[in-house]
Amino acid sequence: MSTVRVGLIYGGRSGEHEISVLSANSVMSAIDRGKYDVFPIGISKEGRWIPGLSPARLVESKELQVRFLNDVPENENADNQLSVLSNQRGNLLAGLRERVDVVFPVMHGPFGEDGTIQGLLELAGIPYVGGGVLASAVGMDKVIMKMVFERNGLPVGDYLYYLRKDLNGGMGAVLNEIERRLGYPCFVKPANLGSSVGISKAHNRDELIRALHYAAEYDRKIVVEKTIHGREIECAVLGNDEPIASVPGEVKPCAEFYDYEAKYILNDSKLEIPAVLPEEITARVQDLAIRAFKAIDCSGLGRVDFFVNEDTGAIFVNEINTIPGFTRISMYPKLWEASGIGYTELIDRLLMLALERYQDKVRNRIG
Repeated sequence: MSTVRVGLIYGGRSGEHEISVLSANSVMSAIDRGKYDVFPIGISKEGRWIPGLSPARLVESKELQVRFLNDVPENENADNQLSVLSNQRGNLLAGLRERVDVVFPVMHGPFGEDGTIQGLLELAGIPYVGGGVLASAVGMDKVIMKMVFERNGLPVGDYLYYLRKDLNGGMGAVLNEIERRLGYPCFVKPANLGSSVGISKAHNRDELIRALHYAAEYDRKIVVEKTIHGREIECAVLGNDEPIASVPGEVKPCAEFYDYEAKYILNDSKLEIPAVLPEEITARVQDLAIRAFKAIDCSGLGRVDFFVNEDTGAIFVNEINTIPGFTRISMYPKLWEASGIGYTELIDRLLMLALERYQDKVRNRIG
C-alpha cells in the first residue's frame, strides 16, 4: 500500500503564528510515517511560502517564526524555492496538487482559519483537513457566528458589535449603548481573531474606551459581550456529516480571564479533563457542541467553548474554533485522548475525514 502524501501547511500572517509552528511540530512528530509521507510548507509572517521547512527546526531554534534558511531544509527533495511547488508550466496550484494528496492546514487565526487557505485549496482541487470556506469564515467572525447560532436556537449571551468607524466621532453613543444594554464588567474583542488576542475585560468607562481602541487595532469589527458568570467548559467535535463529541473539559484560568498570556505565557492555568459536571450537564454540552458544529456546516474538527452556570442550569455557547490549538498539550487533542482516541490516531482520523469529504464533494455535478 502506497503512503499518502500530506502537505503540512503552517505559520502564516496571523498573530497566532508561533502557536501554529508548535502545533505543526507536534503533528509532524506524531503522524504515522508508515502511512503518511509528510511535506512541510512554512508560511512566513510576510506571507512567503517556504516549501520543505520542517517546524522542528524552528522549535529547536526557539525562534518559532517561519523564515528563509540559507541551508537546505530537512526534506532532501526541497530547494527552498517556490518552484518546487510549481509544475513545468509554473502553475503553483497545479504543482501543489501534483505534490500532495491531502493538506493538513495547521494555521490558527486570520489567513488560515478564516476560509482563505481553504479557498486556495478548493481552487487547486486538493482535499484538506477541517471546515470548508463557509464554515471557516463563519467560525472566525464572532458576530456572524453568533447570528448563525441564534438562528439555530443555540443559547448565546448578550452582545453588541461595532465597526471601527463607529468609534470616530460616535464614541459617546457607543459607550452609552454598551453601559445601558450590557453593563460592567464586559468583554471587548476583535471579531476576527483567535487565541484571546486583542481581548480586554472592561470594568468602567475608561477601561472600556481603551478596550475598544485596543480591539480596533486588530479588526474593523468589534464585538462587546456581557459577562456571563459560569465555568469555562470546552468540548471537542470530530467528524463530517455525523460528528461525535468528546468528554467536556474545564479551563481554570490563572488570570482574571483566559487571555493570551494565561494560555501561552504564564502556563499556570489548569485544564481539568474530564470536567466534573452532572451527567445531564455533560450530555447537554455534548449535544450543543454537535449542534454548533452542524450550524456552521463544519467538518473534520472543531472545539466549542461554553459557559456553564450550575446554580441556574444555564449553558451558553461562547464560540467554535475550526482549527483549534493542536499541540500535544492543547485542549482539543487532550479531550480526545480522555475520550479514547490518542494523538496519532486523531491525526489519522482527521486525514481520512478530509479524503472522505473530498470524495463526497467530487460527486457534485458542475454546470
